[in-house]
Amino acid sequence: MKLPVAGFATAAALFVVDQAAKYGITDVLKLNFLSDAYHVTSFFNLRFVANQGVSLGLLHADTATMRWLLVAMTGAIALGVLVWLLREKNRADQMALGLVLGGAAGNIVDRIRLGYVVDWADFHIGAWQPFLVFNGADAAITIGVLILLARALLVRDKPTGDSGTHSGAEQGPTENIHA
Repeated sequence: MKLPVAGFATAAALFVVDQAAKYGITDVLKLNFLSDAYHVTSFFNLRFVANQGVSLGLLHADTATMRWLLVAMTGAIALGVLVWLLREKNRADQMALGLVLGGAAGNIVDRIRLGYVVDWADFHIGAWQPFLVFNGADAAITIGVLILLARALLVRDKPTGDSGTHSGAEQGPTENIHA
């Protein structure tokens, strides 16, 4: 079995970048529960949010039991993505799965280590916030899933020639039987 190096490299790089960004937000810039946002541009702030749920604030884990159930659930999903990655032959799909796996790993580590996921990207237009505050891992998971969906729905890979159907010339001589 040939390992999907592109997928694993993508996952590892994303994991390192995600954890470094979260470290920068919490330990270097010292954004925390008591801090206000750090204004970067007129439409983007760095803002610390301790996300105890999953996407869109769903499945809020306000007890230790719920926290560990979320770790188990997201771990099971990450394991499924890992199995898919190990079986995937297409390099683009491997890299998309790497985005999902690396993002999931980054958020799982946060939840195990801190009890919540560090979110920090706050995009807004004036007072209107079209998105919840999120992090790089969330963005990577979303982008990876969108790539997989787009490829599944819009891209047809060319057959490799081993599709199981052959022309008559490739099958060799046949006998003509007349009744």
